[in-house]
Amino acid sequence: MNYSSGHGGDPNANGDSTATQVAADHDSHQDFKPVSKSSDTSLHDIVAQDIRENPVLIYMKGFPESPMCGFSALAVKVFQQYGVPIHGRDILGDLRLKEAVKAHTNWPTFPQIFIKGEFVGGSDIILSMHQKGELEDLLRDITQKDGQKADANEQ
Repeated sequence: MNYSSGHGGDPNANGDSTATQVAADHDSHQDFKPVSKSSDTSLHDIVAQDIRENPVLIYMKGFPESPMCGFSALAVKVFQQYGVPIHGRDILGDLRLKEAVKAHTNWPTFPQIFIKGEFVGGSDIILSMHQKGELEDLLRDITQKDGQKADANEQ
């Protein structure tokens, strides 16, 4: 399982941001003022990249190994039944990331789950799909313990 606590945001929110705060020096010329070395990547781009690169992605409260709410825990437990690699991103550590995800999906609650680049919904939808047998079909080609995609033509 992979996880990360977010990019950017308030450097004091989770302690792992690369942004630095520099006090302004009013006596210094603009060319010599210190600048922050934070990434130029927007939160929208980060969300799009997460979705594109992770076959099973959960924007959740906490991490797959330690969910911070029952709905996030339920989503992780359902996916664990299929042995798929789960990429989880903690939205509690970066409130700007949380808002960017909500804007991307137009969905107000978490967890928010993406499978193969498509927004599926929350843990209630995943549970329903699991109970109906729909989730197994959707995850079939990514259900590998080693994280490699299965060949659809394998017999």
